[in-house]
Amino acid sequence: MEWNAETLQFLSQCFLHTLSPQPEPRRAAESSLAEAADRPNYGLAVLRLVAEPSVDEQIRQAAAVNFKNHLKTRWVPSNDPNASVTFPPILDPEKDQIKTLIVSLMLSSTPRIQSQLSEALAVIGKHDFPKSWPTLLPELISNLQKASQSSDYASINGILGTANSIFKKFRYQYKTNDLLLDLKYCLDNFAAPLLEIFLKTVSLIDSTAAAPGGGPPATLRPLFESQRLCCRIFFSLNFQELPEFFEDHMREWMGEFRKYLTTNYLSLESSSDGLALVDELRAAVCENISFYMEKNEEEFQGYLNEFASAVWSLLTNVSQSSSRDKLAVTAMKFLTTVSTSVHHTLFANEGVLPQICQSIVIPNVRLRDEDEELFEMNYIEFIRRDMEGSDLDTRRRIACELLKGIATNYKKQVIDIVSVQIQSLLSSFATNPSANWKDKDCAIYLVVSLATKKAGGTSVSTDLVDVQSFFLSVIVPELQSQDVNAFPMLKAGSLKFFTMFRGLIQKPVAFQLFPDLVRFLGAESNVVHSYAASCIEKLLLVKDEGGKARYTSADITPFVPVLMNNLFNALKFPESEENQYIMKCILRVLAVADISSEIAGPCIVGLTSILNEVCKNPKNPIFNHYLFESVAILVRRACERDTSLISAFEASLFPSLQTILATDVTEFLPYAFQLLAQLVELNKPPISPSYMQIFVLLLTPESWRRSSNVPALVRLLQAFLQKAPHEVNQEGRLNQVLGIFNMLVSSASTDEQGFYVLNTVIENLEYGVLSPYMSNIWNVLFMRLQNNRTVKFQKSLVIFMSLFLVKHGAQNLADTMNAVQANIFLVILEQFWIPNLKLITGAIELKLTAVASTRLICESPVLLDAAAARVWGKMLDSIVTLLSRPEQDRIEEEPEMPDIAENVGYTATFVKLYNAGKKEDDPLTDVKDPKQFLVASLAKLSAVNPGRYPQIINENLEPANQTALLQLCTTYNCQIV
Repeated sequence: MEWNAETLQFLSQCFLHTLSPQPEPRRAAESSLAEAADRPNYGLAVLRLVAEPSVDEQIRQAAAVNFKNHLKTRWVPSNDPNASVTFPPILDPEKDQIKTLIVSLMLSSTPRIQSQLSEALAVIGKHDFPKSWPTLLPELISNLQKASQSSDYASINGILGTANSIFKKFRYQYKTNDLLLDLKYCLDNFAAPLLEIFLKTVSLIDSTAAAPGGGPPATLRPLFESQRLCCRIFFSLNFQELPEFFEDHMREWMGEFRKYLTTNYLSLESSSDGLALVDELRAAVCENISFYMEKNEEEFQGYLNEFASAVWSLLTNVSQSSSRDKLAVTAMKFLTTVSTSVHHTLFANEGVLPQICQSIVIPNVRLRDEDEELFEMNYIEFIRRDMEGSDLDTRRRIACELLKGIATNYKKQVIDIVSVQIQSLLSSFATNPSANWKDKDCAIYLVVSLATKKAGGTSVSTDLVDVQSFFLSVIVPELQSQDVNAFPMLKAGSLKFFTMFRGLIQKPVAFQLFPDLVRFLGAESNVVHSYAASCIEKLLLVKDEGGKARYTSADITPFVPVLMNNLFNALKFPESEENQYIMKCILRVLAVADISSEIAGPCIVGLTSILNEVCKNPKNPIFNHYLFESVAILVRRACERDTSLISAFEASLFPSLQTILATDVTEFLPYAFQLLAQLVELNKPPISPSYMQIFVLLLTPESWRRSSNVPALVRLLQAFLQKAPHEVNQEGRLNQVLGIFNMLVSSASTDEQGFYVLNTVIENLEYGVLSPYMSNIWNVLFMRLQNNRTVKFQKSLVIFMSLFLVKHGAQNLADTMNAVQANIFLVILEQFWIPNLKLITGAIELKLTAVASTRLICESPVLLDAAAARVWGKMLDSIVTLLSRPEQDRIEEEPEMPDIAENVGYTATFVKLYNAGKKEDDPLTDVKDPKQFLVASLAKLSAVNPGRYPQIINENLEPANQTALLQLCTTYNCQIV
């Protein structure tokens, strides 16, 4: 694209139309630009348009945004194999011209255009700086020095903003030699100019602030923004390790950092946006000193006392306004870091801990208007922060973390002080419950937040209060309150306490409150009925010593009708239609309670009604998963108890499942197939016509095109193969099934699923039916073995051959393989079966392969031939390894690289339904112990040919395996003669 008047006119018109409120001209302009973007020098032309002063500001701004996005997609060719669209990359000559123009253009632009070009420059810098753009840093420094001489802070901040963007990589990239070389280059060139502009700005701020009235805010604003950017660059350049330059000049930096924490700039702080700017600078300073405290403690310790005092003083004066949250949080994080360091003695002075508790912790733990608003307006986010621990950067959480930090060295003092505070808060509440309810909430929050959780477990403890008495005196009155809607935040806090300390609350006390928990499901507050559901769900998981469930089906079954009714009604509250906490509780209750037909009927109706709704627009994957799990567990438990319910369940579920299939609800297809498999398995042959229609659909290649559906489709196909083996052998269906097997086994990502199909065919069809197809099956397997021989495939092959042997005999196994290629059976045995046998895992698989291998060496004429003595011995050696050595000692499996090409394109994820899982069938129920089977079979075999086998064993088994075999013979009182 050449730069001329015609190009200027074309691009100007296009960008003007992209701003049109009318969709037609806007779409036409976007289409023209997208087409033009593929032409060489398009990006350069757009940049020149941005630089054209005669063009309207709005058009130039739209062009700047387009230019930035153009660079994001085309500066570097995409390596993402899943990318739906790939764009032709910008060519090197055009790149060079863009890099030549962009810095000067950015600095001369208006603020809005400058911010877009700064981002565009950062995109280039991310890939090219410094190696492929050696002129960038010198150009930035040169322009910084020029701007500094004229105190042009629009340009200064543009340069610092760009430097901040390109230096950010030093914060998050892994430390490598290349990264450290890049960092050294930046430090050598930029550290001194950074300090120079920082100190120049310091003097300007000081002189301006010293003027009457504290100086004009308009003058101070760009100066404070400049210092904030200097602080962020300081953070980036110091992140990997303490550079020598910064260590040498630490006094200059730290002196000014402290000043910003202790000085008030009243003319700027009198407005909310001015205060926010000053607070952003202070927060950046707090991040820098926290970082130095963590990583450069020894060098920083000389400044620690004055900073601790400054931060402490700052925190006592920071208001509760949400606009000051970031400053409060970063400041408390600094004190927390100090409290857990060797300098914790700063907190040991008399009066320090009570003051921190009263002036910093309690004010920041108390509920604020913003918390109440979040509670009412966005319950999901409130719960995420309050219950699920995503509140890492909230004042409440950080204030408690500060207390925990101090308690690592001053536990008794913290407990004493906080216990007194809790009693004081509760006394305040008692004097006027309606007015002072937030004091009680604060007391409960302190106990919950300061509780100690055991690593990896659910048990908690606290030294602040006696849990039993606190629960009875403080929590129970709230839970027994008859008005479930009064003081909802206090109710939520009480339910959270019950949930957290559920293991410590004695069963009679907790169980007495069960009807109250059921009542709270009817609370209008989304948080309250969510917490009530979560509390019930977690109570049903409590285990006593020995792992026995504390609350059994006998305990909760009397409550189930009312409980389930309230749970389903709770899903009708506004905003709770897809409440995952409610649905998880439904799932848990269905897993524990006795499911009578009186309960099952309303439940399946309720669940299918919800399913029909979410099918229209699936939004919450967690809710949806719990919904399908609930259906699966209800089907499993109710129908196992009463088979007459199967037809009623089918009548309820079939329309919903057919809707999912007919309307292609992608997210739900794997779930639907798993539920159908579950229903098929519950049926007795013959299979009904409605299921046969699904079976016919299942056998079409189109059904298998989405990889996310494959595991669920295999699960469904296995169910049909088990329940309808005769129908499989009709109308060419077995050919179709084997076609699916062929397709799946040919790919490394689905070969295991292919074997699941094949194994189910072998298990459920007679040999006479299978015989005509065996040559084709072996051809497919041998071809795959030749072309892509993975460990996983070889193990699956050994399991398949073992299953075939135990079902249809060793002779049929050898004959069908040799029919493909003469004597191939012995080759496969020696090259694949014997080496991979020791890698088999899983109790059923281990028994199957061990027994099959034993039968092979004791029954197969090929192996009993004297010429095959060495193979016989090696097979026995592998069997003994499998049976005598622990799994970790016999498996050295390398992780296999996935075939990236097989995963191209977007696919929905397969999620297994735990409650619709396939029961693992043991094909050898008559063999209880494979070790006993081995030595008994060997004893019987050797009795026929005395003296032959001890010699073969001696020659072919490893010494450790000879010893292990001897021990097995002794254990089971068998002798190899």
